[in-house]
Amino acid sequence: MKIKILSDSHDNAERLRATLVQAGRTMDVAVGHATSNDPIGAVNGTVPDIVVLDAFKASAIADLERLTQRYPQIDPIVITADTSSEFLLQAFRAGVREVLPPVPSPEVLQAALTRITRKRGGGATASAGKILAMTSCKGGSGATFLATNLAWILAASHGKRVALIDLNLQFGDASMYVTDQKPASNLALVCQQIHRLDAAFLSSAMIEVEPGFSLLAAPDDPAHATDVHPEHVEAILKVARANFDFVIVDVGRSLDSVSLKPFDMADTIFPVVQLTLPFIREAKRLVQVFISLGYPLAKVGLIVNRHQKTAEISLEDLERTINAKVYKTIPNAYEAVASSVNQGEPIARLAKGSPVTKALREIAESLAAEPEKASKGWLSRIFAAH
Repeated sequence: MKIKILSDSHDNAERLRATLVQAGRTMDVAVGHATSNDPIGAVNGTVPDIVVLDAFKASAIADLERLTQRYPQIDPIVITADTSSEFLLQAFRAGVREVLPPVPSPEVLQAALTRITRKRGGGATASAGKILAMTSCKGGSGATFLATNLAWILAASHGKRVALIDLNLQFGDASMYVTDQKPASNLALVCQQIHRLDAAFLSSAMIEVEPGFSLLAAPDDPAHATDVHPEHVEAILKVARANFDFVIVDVGRSLDSVSLKPFDMADTIFPVVQLTLPFIREAKRLVQVFISLGYPLAKVGLIVNRHQKTAEISLEDLERTINAKVYKTIPNAYEAVASSVNQGEPIARLAKGSPVTKALREIAESLAAEPEKASKGWLSRIFAAH
């Protein structure tokens, strides 16, 4: 856990650092001063998880709220002598997690850190879920169908905890593929209240499709796509990764600072392609973008949908042209897939013997059998976050 201490007093900052060490926590702690250009400062190159604000005054509430809006993944701890009900209400509305008295004891500070860790869904016992980003190389590839049905199989057949996040902000309809439930919330609404984000809040915003399978729907109004920012997506994925074995992101087709965030954080990226020239051309462009961002090719696995062994273009031709390996092929079984989509039923439940079901089960078995590995992260170097 990375913690930044901000104080106008060097002595106070060092005292807080010593207190954190006494609390017996394994943390990366840095001290510093806030400035208008760098309001928090990085800790070892990354944004901290917690910012401790020493000797905080009510006059800085507006600045604090701007900080939490810019960095929703941060949990602020405020140290202040002001305990009035009006101040506390303003502080919590601004996104403050904990308000502590001046010169907090190691026990008080440790208790506050424990509460924050629990809310974030983190800690030593937290799961390190895998993030799988599935994206269409071209419209009509079948990526959403594959993402939703793979999620269902991982949960229903392998007992995995699976979250599916529909990041197709303009025209997302992932929920319709596996359930008739109407989402009570969606990604945009979560982002509008990002200061409330923790494991419980995220869970309450999701549809439980199947025991172990939860889905966060896309905005119901395309106009609300602008409410979703890269830092929101990063914060949501961090909480989801800490609470699920697999986080499958249906990224859609756009390439911008929002869609690049799950690619950056993904353990594996699955571009979905078909063996026709328009698809192959777009897949090649997409892989070139991934290479320019510094992603290792081992992170990219092509899924060839509606594959026919007699196709004019071979899998070898595809791999040679795109410069990426085929992870799995999905056979062409139009009737079974169409029936699944039209009924909003997972194909593995509706057509257990379908070759598409078999292929999806093979992917799920492969993913479920892989040993857990540390997540990879890359900074988006083409599209700036702000």
